[in-house]
Amino acid sequence: MAAAWQRPYLNVFKHFRVEEWKRSAREGDVTALTDARLKGTVYRIRSSVPASSYLQLPRTGTQSLGLVGRYLYLLFRPMPHKHFVVHLDVATEENQVVRISFSNLFKEFKSTATWLQFPFVCRAADGSACNRTSRTSRRDLMGAAPADVRWTCLVLDLHSILSLYVNRCYSHLKSIKLCSNLLVKNLCTSDLVFDPGVTFSEARQANLACRGVAPMPREMAFPVPKGEKWHNLYDYIRFPSEGSKLAYDSIQKSCPGPVAGGQVLEDPVHQLPQPVTLTKAVRDRLSLIHQITSPKAMPHRCPVMTESIPEVHLAAPGPLRAVPAGDKELEKDKRPHSVGDAGQSPAVSDGGIHVYAYQRSEQSIRGIRTGSQEGLLPDPILKLRTIIGFGGCSTKWALWTRNNTAVVYPCHAVIVTLQIQTREQRFFIGHTDKVSALAFNGNSTLLASAQAGPLSVVRLWDFPTGSCLSVFKTHVHSLLSLSFSYSGAILCGVGKDGHGKTTVVVWNAAQVTRGGEVAMLAKAHTDVDICALKIAFFDDTRMVSCGRDNIRLWRVRSGVLHSCPVNLGEYHSLEFTDLAFEEGHVAEREPEDRTLFVCSKSGHVLEVDYKNVCMRSARRLLPAQPQGCQQLDKTGGAAGPGIAINSISVSSTFCATGSEDGYLRLWPLDFSAVILEAEHEGPVSSVCISLDNRKVLCTTINGNLGYLDIQSRDYNTLMRSHEDSILAFSVEGIWKQMATVSQDNTIRVWDLVSMQQLYDFTAAEEMPCAVAFHPTQQILACGFDSGMVRTFSLAASSLLVEHKQHRTVITGLTFSPDGIFMFSSCLQGTLALYSCKAQKSHVLRVLGNVVAQDAGNSSDALVVSGDSRLMAFVGPSKYVVTVMEACSLDELLKVDISILNLNTTASDSAVRVCFAPVPRGELLVSTSSNKILVLDTKTGRLVREVSPVHKLSCSSLALSKDGRYLLTAGDKVIKVWDYQMRFDINFQVYIGHSEPVRQVSFTPDQGHVISVGDAIFLWDFLALPAEGSPPARAHSSESDLLPGAEGSSEKLKDASETPRQTVPLPLLSSPPCLDVGSVHQAGCPSIFSESDKEEEAGLPGSSRMVAKGDKDALVLVMESVRNEELVVRPKVRQESSRSPGEPANESRKETKSPKSQCSIRPDSYRHFTPRFKASVLPQSFLSPPAGSEVLKLKAVIGYNGNGRGNMVWNPDTGFFAYTCGCIIVVEDLHLGSQNHWLGHAEEISTLAVSHDAQVLASASGKRNEDSRCQICIWNVQHGVCTASLFHHETQVQAMAFSQDDRFLVTLGDYSDQTVALWNTCTYELVSSTCISEPVHDVAFSPFSYRELACVGKGAVMFWLLEQQGADVNLKVHRAPAPDLLGLVELTSLCYGADTILYSGTNSGQICVWDTETNHCFMTWEADEGEIGVLVCRHNRLMSGSNTKRIRLWAVATVPELKLKGPDAR
Repeated sequence: MAAAWQRPYLNVFKHFRVEEWKRSAREGDVTALTDARLKGTVYRIRSSVPASSYLQLPRTGTQSLGLVGRYLYLLFRPMPHKHFVVHLDVATEENQVVRISFSNLFKEFKSTATWLQFPFVCRAADGSACNRTSRTSRRDLMGAAPADVRWTCLVLDLHSILSLYVNRCYSHLKSIKLCSNLLVKNLCTSDLVFDPGVTFSEARQANLACRGVAPMPREMAFPVPKGEKWHNLYDYIRFPSEGSKLAYDSIQKSCPGPVAGGQVLEDPVHQLPQPVTLTKAVRDRLSLIHQITSPKAMPHRCPVMTESIPEVHLAAPGPLRAVPAGDKELEKDKRPHSVGDAGQSPAVSDGGIHVYAYQRSEQSIRGIRTGSQEGLLPDPILKLRTIIGFGGCSTKWALWTRNNTAVVYPCHAVIVTLQIQTREQRFFIGHTDKVSALAFNGNSTLLASAQAGPLSVVRLWDFPTGSCLSVFKTHVHSLLSLSFSYSGAILCGVGKDGHGKTTVVVWNAAQVTRGGEVAMLAKAHTDVDICALKIAFFDDTRMVSCGRDNIRLWRVRSGVLHSCPVNLGEYHSLEFTDLAFEEGHVAEREPEDRTLFVCSKSGHVLEVDYKNVCMRSARRLLPAQPQGCQQLDKTGGAAGPGIAINSISVSSTFCATGSEDGYLRLWPLDFSAVILEAEHEGPVSSVCISLDNRKVLCTTINGNLGYLDIQSRDYNTLMRSHEDSILAFSVEGIWKQMATVSQDNTIRVWDLVSMQQLYDFTAAEEMPCAVAFHPTQQILACGFDSGMVRTFSLAASSLLVEHKQHRTVITGLTFSPDGIFMFSSCLQGTLALYSCKAQKSHVLRVLGNVVAQDAGNSSDALVVSGDSRLMAFVGPSKYVVTVMEACSLDELLKVDISILNLNTTASDSAVRVCFAPVPRGELLVSTSSNKILVLDTKTGRLVREVSPVHKLSCSSLALSKDGRYLLTAGDKVIKVWDYQMRFDINFQVYIGHSEPVRQVSFTPDQGHVISVGDAIFLWDFLALPAEGSPPARAHSSESDLLPGAEGSSEKLKDASETPRQTVPLPLLSSPPCLDVGSVHQAGCPSIFSESDKEEEAGLPGSSRMVAKGDKDALVLVMESVRNEELVVRPKVRQESSRSPGEPANESRKETKSPKSQCSIRPDSYRHFTPRFKASVLPQSFLSPPAGSEVLKLKAVIGYNGNGRGNMVWNPDTGFFAYTCGCIIVVEDLHLGSQNHWLGHAEEISTLAVSHDAQVLASASGKRNEDSRCQICIWNVQHGVCTASLFHHETQVQAMAFSQDDRFLVTLGDYSDQTVALWNTCTYELVSSTCISEPVHDVAFSPFSYRELACVGKGAVMFWLLEQQGADVNLKVHRAPAPDLLGLVELTSLCYGADTILYSGTNSGQICVWDTETNHCFMTWEADEGEIGVLVCRHNRLMSGSNTKRIRLWAVATVPELKLKGPDAR
């Protein structure tokens, strides 16, 4: 939500007073002049070089505009035959600055992580010669502005730009720079979509406010002469625009009206869609008779938006249903916004086929409003659960964490933390290319990761939280190694520069944990080879490296990196691979007096004296002799080939080596004999001893990761992975297995429950390229590049049959869902049908040249409908999609999709196909022009179109079984779409893959999504059920596919984790009973105290145990006789929860102990009493389903004066809400519009809003089916209820949020007499306390979240929160009112400045309390009646009473009077 002062819009030039040039800057020829057409002042910026003249806001680069409006409106006109440039610096929520530039100088779209460059296409005025030329030729679209270029209103959706192009969240606009040559009228920011072509009366008549569209403010509008239309005189461009002819890679005018509103408002009354005719040129290209439509038949029509695609039908099925004039508005509201609602398209008669566009009235999936746009729920809908894979760039990086319970390793572009006991994974996502190196600091709090490729960067992560602390360039082409100092202050890296020369770089990372930057300390180029480099753990400025023919010692001194070689003597020609320092510390030795162990490819292990820079000894490890012993050559002489050692790790007692022969070996430090060894399938690439010396981590070149437990001598494999890209996969749901094929020539079968590898088939001379599981039997079919199709029995682990119908690469392989048939295709276009009724399949029919030969191989080449009746594929050419009868391969339908794109001369081709669920009868086709076409499987007509889908073509399609969600894979991302395309933003994007995604699909139970490419990614699918509960309350029902779905650890949350967890239900712990008595302050050295001795002793005179509800729910109430203080500490909390709609049974009810007083309403009007209910809802009452309501609440006139504190207002954000009965009314004070939040069934007693105005709490009485009152927690931005709390038995009197919004306190009424404290992160009940007398009001201290106060009968109770881990202890001190007031009720309170608390009484006095000493030092007669409201801001105090008076008091001198003590008046 924008800041209040920027709403509803901000005139930038006016606010920053551009004409004074004090808060803005200009350079070059920048002149203010009067434009005759606009009848106002404009600024002309001109120069021969665009960068030499500019207008800049703010004045300096160190300042920030701080404009938070989502949309930026630029009113400008490019100068004819000139070029211009505009730069916008936009800040993200991660405080990263992204520059957005657009210019007619740019020829193509370019993007980096921090810069987006968009070409701007200047179009000529409609009807001009330039315009007619541009319509027929694309060569002249980009370049200098035409002669008759018009004034333009450019609307930039900054939120969408950052989200779509750099995957960032928009925070605010930092600066604007307008460079020549152009005329500028003004700039404006807003969260609203302004339509310049709509008048205020038209906007009211069309009710555009409910769609987030408003008419352009008068001070920002272009003048329109009477009788003219705005769009005939000026251009309106909104970017991003779904209808752009050049898609997303340029900014240009694409539609005569704004897209945001969903209509071109030439007529505010809803208009029926008109017939669209196809030209003869189009009809000549039809491959089907009377069966083709196109939603973009005419170039004059607005391009179709992705958010709302019209469904297109032939005129033959029947005419459209007539809508009476009085029902037009109702009909419009029932249908989602679409181009069909946009108005009439010009009808051009060619005597051909007439095409009607209209929308089906199907139930839409629930969406949520974010700002002014509606999106798919839940958001996010995917959560990354498991990655099967290891390595990518290198398999040598795997690290132990400090506690030895987890390992950290890279999997291509993702860093994975794997718990070795539970196998749970945590992810660090942020790299865009493969991770080439990892390094921990000494205590595993900082993790450094390097990214390979030309854009080599290093990321520093806060390992416990998973957040990225810093990203910086390496100044190296590709980093091969990283090393952290023990303290984490120094980071060193080795790589190659652009010329292939070895480079060593040292960075200072000491300030990164405090929010500082990483600075480069030193950099050196060297001609020597470096394979490994490590920083000495005893000195941050010293390093050691080894490589081919060298071992070198490095040191940073005065910003310069120096090195010296170690004299190797006869070993100078060895290829050294790894090094390790001697561990441990001896008191009589200097820290640098260490032995350095260096291993080599020849089997030599050298011991180097680090202090004296010399070699102590050399040993050579030789293969085992026939008697089974390892031979050790201490002289280093040639005794045969040695063991090629790739890695070495040293502890204080032993050494571990990993070698080319696949062995992990443990040695004593003198290498006298092998202690323990483990053999692997491939060469060992790295070894790492854990800090407790009990486990050794090991990685292999072929992608295996495991560890050796030294004590038990067991080897545990943690991860297996493919060595090359994965081509395809198949999943079956009975035995919960998944099969994958890869370019490493292997077929692997995985168990989906444990994610462990079950089978591994290797084809030495063939590469598997397609795989499919039989739907009901344990049979696996695989297709190879030789054309062979083989079926295997997994139960018997045997080959069943080989089919040789194909002669080249298999491109498609699938079973029918009923398991009766199997289909295969190859690159030569051959299609084969097999019968699978028996275990050994046999061929039924083979067709030649029917499948496209140039479409490439993919898992989606052949698809079968869910009822096993139809099969579809691309062929016989890439421009045609064919549908056949599955059981016979008889052709049923051919659709030529190349004719459907009329905006280009290039023919569109099909890429992938996918069937929708059977009842829909639809076939999805992805095309080379980044579109998805939805075709009717019976008639071949085009139902709708989605465009653009991905930047490149879509590589895989999958549709959920219920037909609500569509998965697409393209580039390196996955998108989840609302299949009906009902929202403003119909998809969500998910990253993680470093290579193109080859295939994506749902698991058979629809609970998960699997994507493959560089690795296997398993995602939790968090979609709402079809008949879902309200979006914010919905939680994903974990599938039984995976274990631990409910008991998975949620202790660590990293910044890259995409899912949002649902709010847990509150705890129903038994509240302790607290008897409050008088407290005297005399002789009290400390206000709050605790006696642990009395608690341990459990003496009857010092404490008592109160058991309530469950026997284990015990609360110890300490009564200190000496200090007369009360300490409330929950000892054991019995956690239980129930859903809001679940009736509470008797075992869950809390039995309160008898109170010290009867439940008699106190003498205070401030205390809430619900209204008498004259009627109740019948038990048979049922609410209508969402979207089917006949009546919809439009406005509420009234306010519930019976409530207490039931009106809230946040002046910083403008949020204003109040209650009327059981309805919360949220009113926009600027526009007067209302939103109504319906969640209560009883009268709402009170409200409380968080300090950041993001959360609202509302409380009401209990319903008939509930045993407790209802407290609703609302998300203010979305207006949805995120949690319902049930604890108080009767009514909730007051509520308050802590200053940091971490806690919510709720106060029961005189019958309940309970104070409850809630954790606002989880909305669990932290503490519940019974008090012996009614209280009327409660408030948290604005200076500390640990302090709060409440007022009741003759006293103020000061509370203190003490946290010990997850437990919260409550201490209370009861401070009585001054004796001179007599018997009074303290009815209201508020905090002031400087540790001051004000309280009002039922007799009209105001008491002033010192919160440091908890005593009243001042009173005055403020009113004649009870004071029910007190509000303090700065030096003003406002009081309100039941005498109908509101009084304002000046309290600036009250802090001074505090020094005078209780006699102050």
